[in-house]
Amino acid sequence: MNTMIKTPVYIITLFISMAAAVADVAPSDYRQKLSDQVWLDNLRPASFQDREIIEGAEQNVLEIKAPYRAEDATVVPITIHSKIPQTAELYVNKIHVFIDKNPVPLVGIFDFTPASGKADLAMRVRVDDFSFVRAIAELNTGELYLAKSFVRATGACSAPPPKSIDDSIANIGKMKMRLLGDVEFEEPNLIQVKIKHPNITGLQPMRIGSRVRPPPHFISQLKVSYDGTLIMAARLTFSISMDPSLRFFFVPKGDGILTVDATDTKNDSWSSELQVNRG
Repeated sequence: MNTMIKTPVYIITLFISMAAAVADVAPSDYRQKLSDQVWLDNLRPASFQDREIIEGAEQNVLEIKAPYRAEDATVVPITIHSKIPQTAELYVNKIHVFIDKNPVPLVGIFDFTPASGKADLAMRVRVDDFSFVRAIAELNTGELYLAKSFVRATGACSAPPPKSIDDSIANIGKMKMRLLGDVEFEEPNLIQVKIKHPNITGLQPMRIGSRVRPPPHFISQLKVSYDGTLIMAARLTFSISMDPSLRFFFVPKGDGILTVDATDTKNDSWSSELQVNRG
């Protein structure tokens, strides 16, 4: 006995028609177009007014890399690479980082000096919805250059914090600094800085046993100097992942001390030092 249920042809035809209609209304790149619209309608005019921003094939100053699809939306690695050296005459003065569809689209504004050697950045961010991640380099001469990368991820800013948040709270403010490679004087050296901090978004659900949603609490300012010379300073938001981890360059003139100062939204501050020697 054949018990297979046959779907009427008209229903199959209806499904095909509906799929075709959705395809017409929502093309494959519609999420990218939505993200671009947020940028063009809101973020760009609010941050840069009518200033010219060079992007696409016309710019060869900046590039950004991010995963096509994030394995974990709460810790999405991104790298930003500047293609010009930092000299006293011409250098990247600022890098603005945005995630168009995040509740707070601005990730941070990073101020650089020639003492950085390279205006490169690597960090982990939260991505709340399918969105472009944008980096806009502002040169000391005023020109603006944009690079972007589309990331497929959802729900990072309202995701429940991991169990490891208890460790972040218990060790809040503790830093680890590590030089990546041998020290080279008068050359850009790569450094990684990790800071223990829960970086709470304020959008996460209430913890078990509590009736209060945890308020925003995150690292908001960062300053890096070498023997008193400013390397990089940053104004940050909760779009930076829990336990912020950043990589960047600095140029040591000789043996000295690299200092990192961090401040959070409760005005708590921490400082850490790393002795830098060659050989």
